[in-house]
Amino acid sequence: MVHSPGSYQRTYHASLEDPEAFWLAAAEAVDWDVCPSRALDESRAPLYSWFPDGRLNTCVNAVDRHVAAGRGQQPAVVFDSAMTGVRGRWTYVELLERVSRFAGVLRAAGVERGDRVVIYLPMIPEAIVAMLGCARIGAVHSVVFGGFAARELAARMEDARPVALITASGGIEPTRAVEYLPIVADALALTTGTIRTVIVKDRPEVAGSAADFAASGDVAWLDWDAAYADAGPAEPVSLRATDPLYILYTSGTTANPKGIVRDNGGHAVALAWSMANIYDVGPGEVMWAASDVGWVVGHSYIVYAPLLAGATTVIYEGKPTGTPDAGAFWRVVDEHRVKVLFTAPTALRAIRREDPDLSHLAGHDVSGLDALFLAGERLDPETFAWADAGLHCPIVDHWWQTETGWAIAANPRGIEPLPIKPGSPSVPVPGYRVEVVDSKGRPRPAGTEGNIVIRLPLPPGSLSGLWAGDDAYRNAYLTAFPGYYATGDSGHLDEDGYLSVMGRTDDVINVAGHRLSTGQLEEALGHHPAVAEAAVIGVKDALKGQRASGFVTLKHGVRIDETILRAELVKLVRDHVGPVAAFKDVVVLQRLPKTRSGKILRKTMRQIVDGEPVRVPPTIEEPAVIDDLVAAVRRQHHDLPAGV
Repeated sequence: MVHSPGSYQRTYHASLEDPEAFWLAAAEAVDWDVCPSRALDESRAPLYSWFPDGRLNTCVNAVDRHVAAGRGQQPAVVFDSAMTGVRGRWTYVELLERVSRFAGVLRAAGVERGDRVVIYLPMIPEAIVAMLGCARIGAVHSVVFGGFAARELAARMEDARPVALITASGGIEPTRAVEYLPIVADALALTTGTIRTVIVKDRPEVAGSAADFAASGDVAWLDWDAAYADAGPAEPVSLRATDPLYILYTSGTTANPKGIVRDNGGHAVALAWSMANIYDVGPGEVMWAASDVGWVVGHSYIVYAPLLAGATTVIYEGKPTGTPDAGAFWRVVDEHRVKVLFTAPTALRAIRREDPDLSHLAGHDVSGLDALFLAGERLDPETFAWADAGLHCPIVDHWWQTETGWAIAANPRGIEPLPIKPGSPSVPVPGYRVEVVDSKGRPRPAGTEGNIVIRLPLPPGSLSGLWAGDDAYRNAYLTAFPGYYATGDSGHLDEDGYLSVMGRTDDVINVAGHRLSTGQLEEALGHHPAVAEAAVIGVKDALKGQRASGFVTLKHGVRIDETILRAELVKLVRDHVGPVAAFKDVVVLQRLPKTRSGKILRKTMRQIVDGEPVRVPPTIEEPAVIDDLVAAVRRQHHDLPAGV
C-alpha cells in the first residue's frame, strides 16, 4: 500500500473536527439492514451512543456477507492445538453452516433475543461458533475464561442473569487437564437459578460429559454434538446498533470485576476500521491474536475484527513456551503464513527468558510476518530491542483497554506507518482525543507526566456502559475528570505527539514528595543483561512515605551471585533515574505473579509487602507464585505479619 506523508495527521484531525462525517463514512464498510442517518447521539451526554437509528447483525457482517460476496471458500478460521495436535481450518461456508446450526441449538433451547448466555470454553474453535451463534439471534454473550473458579463464575452469572451456559468437558494445560463440569455444577449451586440449559462440548482428552449431570436438578444438560445434529439453521435477527452484543467482565489487577457492555453497531464499525487502518490486514490475509477468547483481545481480534474484515483468524491452544518449546509461536507463524501477530509483551519476555538468542527461530520461516503488535502490558525497551533485532519486522507497541475494545494509541500502519519510538505506543488513534492532566484536570506540559484522559465522547466501539447501570459507569469512569473518560493510567505526551504510558495511576510511587513511575524504574532494571522481567512497587516507609521495591526474574541459564546482582541493579537505577529514587530493595523471584492475560499483579504484591489484607484476583495465572513471593520477601528481611 502506498501512503502519503501527513496522512495520519489529516485523518486524525478529520476524526476530531467532524466526527459525524468521519464515522458515517467509516460505517459504509459495514452491511446495514437500515443505514444510519446520523453517527453520534448526544441526547444523554455524557452517556453517548453511536448510529442510533441504524440496524444490522454482527454475525451477518462477520460471516454471511463474505459468502454472499463469493469468497465462501476462503479460510475463515484456522485452529491449532499444541496440546492435542489437532489442526485444521474452516472456510467461510463451513463457518456459516456451523454458526447458523448452533444458533438453531440455542433457539431450540429457548434462548431469545436479549437473553444472556455465558460461554465458559477453552481455546477451541467452538468458542468462535458459540459467540457468533449468540450474535446471530441477538442473545448477549458473556465469555468467562475457561477454568475460573466456581465462585468467580457464579459471581458473573449472578450479575448477568443468563438463561444458558455453554461449556466443554475441560481445558488442557501443559501439565494437567482441568475438568470444567464440576466447576460449572458448583457455580450453579451458588447462584439463584436463572440457567435453564447447559450445553457441553465433549473433549475426549478430559473426563466428564453432559450425561454425568443430566439427572441433577432442574437444569437441562445437553451434549453439543447431539444437539447440533438435531438442529436446523437459524436465520439472523435484525438488531438496533445500540443493542448489546456482549458483556465482558474486567478482572485484571483489581479484585472487583465490572461488566463492560459493548454495542453491535459502533463495535462493528470501529473494528472493521481498525483492521484496515491500524493493522493493515484485509480480505484473505491471516491475523493471529495469541490471546484467549476470555479477554478483550480475544473478543476483538481473534473473533470479530478479522472476520468483519474478511480475513483469516487463528485460534491457538498452547503457550509461548513449553508447548513444546520457545519456538511455538514461530511454528504457528510459519505454518499458517501469518501476516500480523498480536500478543502481549509478557509472552515475548517468556520466550526471551527461555531462548535469549532466538535459536528456535532459525528453523521457521517468518518472512511473511509484516508486523508484530503488542499490548496488555508496557513494552519495555529491552524486550523491544531484542525482538526488533531478531524478527526483522516492525515491532509495534499499542495501548488500549477492555473498556475501549480497540486501540487508543497505536502506529497506524494502514494509514501511514510512523517512526517507532521504543517505549511508546506511538500516537493517539483517530477518534480518541487523548490529553494528559494533573490531579485537578489542568493540562500538563509536553514531556511531563500526569493522568491520561480521553475527552468525551469516546469513539465507536468503546464501552456503551456497565451492566450494573448508568450510575456505576459514571462513578467508575466519568466523575474524576468531568468531560473526560479517566483511563486510570499515567504517562505523558512528547513534543511530537507520541504518548508514553508509564503505568496505572495507583502505581506512581511518592518517595519523600518525589513522584516516580514504576515504568521508569522497571525500564532501568531491564537494562541489566541478566534480567528477564522486572516489576517495581511502592511500599510503606516510615521516613519517606514510600520507597521503591524491585522484583526481578532472570533469563534462562543465567548464574549470578544475588548480592552482586542487587548492587548492580541499585547502581543502574541510580544511573538512569538518579539518587532521588532512593532505590535499595531488590528481590529475585522465579516468576512474577501475573494474570492470565499477562498483567503483573503489582497491587497484590504491594499489599503483601505492606502486610495488608489481600484478595488475590481470580485471574492469577499460577496461584503458587504468591507463596513463592511471600517466602522470597521474608528472606529479604521484610517484616511480614505471620498470617500473610
